[in-house]
Amino acid sequence: MDDSSLVKYCIKGDPKAQRALFDKFAPKMLSVCMRYAKNKEQAEDVLQESFIKVFSKLDLFKGGSLEGWIRRIMVNTSLDQIRKEKKLQNNITVDAVEFKLEHNSYILENIHAEDLLKLIQKMPVGYKTVFNLFAIEGYSHKEIAEELSISESTSKSQYSRAKIYLQQQLKELGFER
Repeated sequence: MDDSSLVKYCIKGDPKAQRALFDKFAPKMLSVCMRYAKNKEQAEDVLQESFIKVFSKLDLFKGGSLEGWIRRIMVNTSLDQIRKEKKLQNNITVDAVEFKLEHNSYILENIHAEDLLKLIQKMPVGYKTVFNLFAIEGYSHKEIAEELSISESTSKSQYSRAKIYLQQQLKELGFER
């Protein structure tokens, strides 16, 4: 069944279509949620909450990429979860410490995506959130600032610190040139 048919039948309340939509997108969307969550259990909770939103708002889907529309809901629900925990505010403060970006490039060909995801999950919430939104989801720093109620410079700073964090972790694992 194609996406438009799935949407049509899901809106009508067809449980088989709803299950098919969930089965089609849940694995990929769980990986989206994992990038923002503290652990798999929290990611699964966000995934479930997100799919409730997907099914309740499916009649608002106006065509285009269904996967992209669902991904956006996953990201927004993940951000809502972070806001609920109020941990973001503690991690997005600008420190007086200056961080220098290293210009060394690190070899990522030999690291598995799963291992890289684990490193990203260990980041402080502020770093992880901005890194995911900018580097993976493609948001601009202006969009991130608006979404998280922070300044653009704070977004840029958090992204720089996230890159430094990853570089340090990769260096410790022996992935430097």
